[in-house]
Amino acid sequence: MLTVTDLAVSYGAIKALRGISFTVSAGEILTLIGSNGAGKTTCLHALSGLLRKAGGRVEFQGEDISALPPERIVRLGLVQVPEGRRIFANLTVRENLETGAFLRRDRSGIRSDMERVCTLFPRLKERMRQYAGTLSGGEQQMLAMGRALMARPSLLLLDEPSMGLAPILVDEIFSIIREINREGVTVLLVEQNACKALSVANRACVLETGEIRQQGNARDLLHDDRVKQAYLGGS
Repeated sequence: MLTVTDLAVSYGAIKALRGISFTVSAGEILTLIGSNGAGKTTCLHALSGLLRKAGGRVEFQGEDISALPPERIVRLGLVQVPEGRRIFANLTVRENLETGAFLRRDRSGIRSDMERVCTLFPRLKERMRQYAGTLSGGEQQMLAMGRALMARPSLLLLDEPSMGLAPILVDEIFSIIREINREGVTVLLVEQNACKALSVANRACVLETGEIRQQGNARDLLHDDRVKQAYLGGS
């Protein structure tokens, strides 16, 4: 579904991504793990068209999207849930969800997807008229994910979905990620909680200082001594 070849991104003289290459297959969950500053979020922003690429090529479902603007990329079905939620605090839950469908014109499909989001996130259904800024952190994360699903993605980019959440909510969010994937949405997951990410993913790439140092089966990496030492507390 996604082929990334020699992707490079620079911030001035700083090389944030140094020519990384990887693929995401339809139906899988691929996770990018690594420490802060490794280039994980930069990678997602580059794929979404939010950052100018210094080099490389990105193909999505066989189409070169390397130079496309973000709105065109969203139309094609590649949709990002940003780090830190980025919900619209002064809009209601319903209005936030509706913004996710901004580029769509299929009213019956939008209604159907709204019902689907309410099934996935029952808490949102209970709070449709509530202002998003009054939601808890976990509910705001659910809203950000639901808003992205309203764009009907075939590939969902998730950036740090567990950030700042209590452990019980982290478990709930990851359970929902599995459910979204089971329903047919491919997922590219960036996550600081490497143990959780590897437990939910099919495959994984380990990013260090803008380069992919390891990649392979997520379960294998979960038990890899180097990965355990660097990202799983050595346990």
